[in-house]
Amino acid sequence: MTAAGVRPDVISYNAAISACEKAGQWEKAVSLLCEMPDAGVQPDMVSYSAAISACEKAGRCDEALSLLREMPAAGVQPGVISYNAAISACEKGGRCDEALSLFQTMREDDVRPDVISYNAAISACEKAGIWEKALSLLREICEARSATSLRSLGEATRDHARSGRPAESIGFGIAPLIATSIVGLALPSTLMTSCGL
Repeated sequence: MTAAGVRPDVISYNAAISACEKAGQWEKAVSLLCEMPDAGVQPDMVSYSAAISACEKAGRCDEALSLLREMPAAGVQPGVISYNAAISACEKGGRCDEALSLFQTMREDDVRPDVISYNAAISACEKAGIWEKALSLLREICEARSATSLRSLGEATRDHARSGRPAESIGFGIAPLIATSIVGLALPSTLMTSCGL
């Protein structure tokens, strides 16, 4: 762009970083983000979120977390997409404690978790074998009457079913909760088995 006499702006940088993310070029995405201040362009939340997502998709958890931590010092507050990408990076990296810590931090920063946030946190719990926490998050999302996906239901209950514990140990009264909160959805067979249905 500069060779053609056109000065890149935040929109063009964001588009390039997003293209790198989609192409699996996490190093180039991070390089472009780091280049922005030198080019006189202030990165924004979209810039950071796209670079964090590129790291997440490439399985680069440490880099994703580093970028998330860098945001406030750069004058950019992380948003739900930034947090979701970092939580997903932790989930994919098998770092459940860090995923749950980020989930809590986003709340403390007044960033409201969405379905993607819950899915990533529940999936991290499922991979770590922490079915009680997975079910607690599922209950939380149901009680808030948030729209949940079958993926959340499946991940939370699949881990419980795999645990070999009797359905009565679920302890949350989850079957009536789901029946009243998610009317009309076909329940996964693992959920029905776990709940003794």
